[in-house]
Amino acid sequence: MTPTILFEDGEALVIDKSGGLPVERPRKGGLALEDHLEALKLGFQRAPVPVHRLDTDTSGCLLLARNPKSLKVFSRAFEERLVEKRYLGVLAGVPEQREGTIELALSKISSEEKGWRMIPAKKGKQAITHWRLLDSRDGYALVEFRPETGRTHQIRVHAASGLGIPLLGDPVYGSKAGRARTMLHAAALTVPRPGKDAVAATAPLPADFAALGFTDG
Repeated sequence: MTPTILFEDGEALVIDKSGGLPVERPRKGGLALEDHLEALKLGFQRAPVPVHRLDTDTSGCLLLARNPKSLKVFSRAFEERLVEKRYLGVLAGVPEQREGTIELALSKISSEEKGWRMIPAKKGKQAITHWRLLDSRDGYALVEFRPETGRTHQIRVHAASGLGIPLLGDPVYGSKAGRARTMLHAAALTVPRPGKDAVAATAPLPADFAALGFTDG
């Protein structure tokens, strides 16, 4: 099933990526975003190209560039931290505070038994995430995350190590605990571009978030 399109013009598509769909094909094979790119040409000669990455489990807004020129423009916006990103995550617990900013530099480590993962490290790359509590029920919390930087696994590590409460279902930084996926959703994306209106999209709250009783709004 082709992903839902949230935004479309001559330069960009924003799709609602489903949780569980890898952006890049895994080594072990299986379905990936590239299997949908032909269908997402929508009359264009070129297939669109993803500008950034979302973890396989993460659902929501993913920006695709429809030509090489727009790919450069959008990539630069990400590099220069001009992109506004809003994520929703369900925590496996409820934080004591209602909002705050997490500043924990991150570094990648790897081991044979656990594979690779990100850890807080003073000499790592700067990572900043702003957060606020939106709702809590049944021992879980719905939290809005607005990352200022775009490090790999940033929100997942910042939740587990910065807030001390991992995202629900996170098998690396918390516990899978019978969940089908890590509960993280890219809810909104705004990408500025010179001389034109910004690319802006909002992805609806996924069914597995709603099943826990949460709403966005």
